[in-house]
Amino acid sequence: MNEPSKRKSSTERHEAIDVSDFVYAATGARVRRLTMPDGKHWFPAVDVCKELGHTNSRKALADHVPDGHREMLETVTGGYGLSIPAGRGWRRDLHVISLQGLILLVNACTKSACAPFKQWVAEVIETVQHEGSYSLDKAEVQPAEPGAPVAYAMPEQVAEAIVRLEAHNLRLDEELAGGQREAIALQKEMLTAHQDALAVQQATLAVQQAMVRAMERIADRFDTLVLERRTPGTAFTAPPTTESVLAHWRERLSVTEDVWAVAVVIAPVLVEQGELREPLESIAARTGLSVHRVNECLRLLRKHACIRPRGGTEDGAPVYVLPQA
Repeated sequence: MNEPSKRKSSTERHEAIDVSDFVYAATGARVRRLTMPDGKHWFPAVDVCKELGHTNSRKALADHVPDGHREMLETVTGGYGLSIPAGRGWRRDLHVISLQGLILLVNACTKSACAPFKQWVAEVIETVQHEGSYSLDKAEVQPAEPGAPVAYAMPEQVAEAIVRLEAHNLRLDEELAGGQREAIALQKEMLTAHQDALAVQQATLAVQQAMVRAMERIADRFDTLVLERRTPGTAFTAPPTTESVLAHWRERLSVTEDVWAVAVVIAPVLVEQGELREPLESIAARTGLSVHRVNECLRLLRKHACIRPRGGTEDGAPVYVLPQA
């Protein structure tokens, strides 16, 4: 984009070839530009060198652009009483070159996109050498207003260079768009694969958890059967009472304080309701023990055949009954 000048000249200037098209055909890119009130154009040297492939802009300027066609931005704008343009990297110490300096850098570069323009420049010089001058052909349609500037047709080489550059840019845009579409499609495939893998992991975890619970129930049942076979008279001969159950448990194992606290809570429930469905958290709250410790006490009672598991609740917690139930 071109920076507007701070003031206009008293006489409007008309260029035979639009400077933006001229520079585009010369460099193969749209370059920033400052146009002074007298119509002279200046370009950031670093922009031009970048587009033309000059890796060392200072050396390129020293080798190919005379002092009269390269200046500091502050010097150029100060000569017209203008301030430094705001933003976009316009600095006081920015090196700028004139249009002639830009053409000299184009002639010194090896970028293939500049070849048509350089050929046209060579043709212009050869024509001047043979005929003493070079002029553009007038456009087929001229302005109807009296006194309007004459319109010239763009040189064929310049027009062809612009057409080729635009076609090249269109191809690059299409390739970029195609690459972006492929990248988006690949990202979607990767996301779907990740979601599928996550679903498989969740299903595997659920199966593993179910297997662990089943193995624990089998182990508990096995322990109960072994103890029932080794220890005669594990079942009560008379309808149990809370007192008889607790007394029976005292005979079967060495009851610690924690175990006895759990036993006192669950024995009445087993006798009155026939089964224990109370969550571990509830038993822990009533006994003052931790949930882990309550679970260990229940496991000890199962191991000594004081209670046995029978099925489970809807949330997967085990249900306990007395051995004869």
